[in-house]
Amino acid sequence: MTSPLAPDDHIGDREAFSAFLARLRADYAANGQQWENPTLDRFLEALEAWVAASPGWCRNFGHDLPPEGDWTFFARALDAARIYE
Repeated sequence: MTSPLAPDDHIGDREAFSAFLARLRADYAANGQQWENPTLDRFLEALEAWVAASPGWCRNFGHDLPPEGDWTFFARALDAARIYE
């Protein structure tokens, strides 16, 4: 199974982030039964674990952690998805 985001892909703006989310959702619709974390509970648990371990991932792939503002936007987007229609 291929990922909607390759390790060297760059999401440089809001439109690219939105397009990535559309690809991620399409991948779930097509391959969700193959995802390791197909439920919201498991997905959020894995997201939490990956974010905690992300410095190691970044080192392994030669990336820097994003600046603080990127983390805030990502958190706001996840929080807003709870109630946004």
